[in-house]
Amino acid sequence: MKKKVIGIAAGLILLAAAGGYAGVGHYYASHFFPKTAINGLNCAGLTAEQVKEEIQKHIVDYTLGITERGGKTETLSGTEIGLTYVDDHAVEKLLESQNTLAWPAFYWKEKENQVAADSVYDKEMVQEKLQTMEGFQEEQQEAPTDAYLTDDGTSYVIVPETEGEQVDYEKAEQAVIEALDAGAASVDLEEKDVYRKPDITQDDEALNGKMAELNHLTAARITYAIGENSYAIDRATLQSWLVQGEDGTYTISQDEAAAFVRHMAYETDTFGLAHTFKTSLGATINLNAGGDYGWCIDKEETTQALLQAIEDETQGNLDPVYLYTANDRSANDIGNTYVEVCISQQKMWCYKDGVLVTETPVTTGNHATGYDTPAGSVWAVDAKKSDCDFKLYPSHVMFWLPFNGDVGIHDASWRTEYGGDIYLTNGSHGCVNTPYTEAEKVFNAIEIGDPVIVYYSLDDVTGPQPTQKNSL
Repeated sequence: MKKKVIGIAAGLILLAAAGGYAGVGHYYASHFFPKTAINGLNCAGLTAEQVKEEIQKHIVDYTLGITERGGKTETLSGTEIGLTYVDDHAVEKLLESQNTLAWPAFYWKEKENQVAADSVYDKEMVQEKLQTMEGFQEEQQEAPTDAYLTDDGTSYVIVPETEGEQVDYEKAEQAVIEALDAGAASVDLEEKDVYRKPDITQDDEALNGKMAELNHLTAARITYAIGENSYAIDRATLQSWLVQGEDGTYTISQDEAAAFVRHMAYETDTFGLAHTFKTSLGATINLNAGGDYGWCIDKEETTQALLQAIEDETQGNLDPVYLYTANDRSANDIGNTYVEVCISQQKMWCYKDGVLVTETPVTTGNHATGYDTPAGSVWAVDAKKSDCDFKLYPSHVMFWLPFNGDVGIHDASWRTEYGGDIYLTNGSHGCVNTPYTEAEKVFNAIEIGDPVIVYYSLDDVTGPQPTQKNSL
């Protein structure tokens, strides 16, 4: 009997235990197991509805951090954009997947479950909010600036671009929308490349090419030292000569360079101009323009040489290219080597480096027949010939120095007397007849290009002019 009673009691205990176990299992049919976490939320003992309420609370508390250029951060909260949970019954499905009979095992282990917590937000609310945020006020932000060239006084340099902080609103809005759709905690607008960029940067190939081109074209420093005058071509001058073509490239204006050379020639050329001359007789006379002696710049060749020197970035002095040169670059370009003839005195002087080589009587052109020797200016020796025969006259000379067409200085073996009044009725055909020994001295002292000064008298430098042309 006693064993029977014990058996009944044990059965009742087992039945009660089984009922309790089943009752707990029934509880977990509608509640999540102990130590259950869903999307980081503690859902132990919660019903599906209670879990969804917690998920909604979590979504409402959602905040998107927006990091702007310069490190400033602004936030966008779930409540500001109408963020709400979309129930897709995933929580219920997760609850249904619980094995209610296995509930004791969850007291000793923790289970994390992930549920797709879909949500929706109001895009218009997002746009309205972004439009009030400081980092999205495009018109109030500093715009980017392009890199550009500037002159710092010594060279052309590139001023770097600036990035500014002006957003491309459409790109920025898209970046925020993508972050919201992904449920991201933050978005970095710099990384999303939403800021407006300068069109030209300091590394721009065309900009650097233009800088190099301009610095090259303005690098030369050239000085023409002409007598007491100095003509400098510095950086400012070259800058004023820059010309930009239709293709954007720069060149030096040939017209400006030519104008510079013309001005230089105008101020320094002496060829064929009037001269002041101190005579061997002691007086200073003014010789007329019209001769062919003096300095004359070859303007075309000098311009081309100047342009090449600029291209070569020449530093220092440069000489003009001359068509004609004289003996001296001072105000008196006649210098110290020359021949002087005074017709009224029928005398000729020759100087070499300031030293008198000869002072000799001569016979000039026959006044009676109109073959007067041209006078009143300065001429250059055109040629230097020895042992010479004239074509039209049966005359042979040993020393021939023409200086004015067919008029020149030469020995005259047919004459025995010189000077005095011979020239008035028995003069030459315009040449300066000179005693042999003195003609030789002059011939040895004078070179082609040296000046010959011919004047009639101290009071009248021109005197009678020829009416007949000398022709040899």
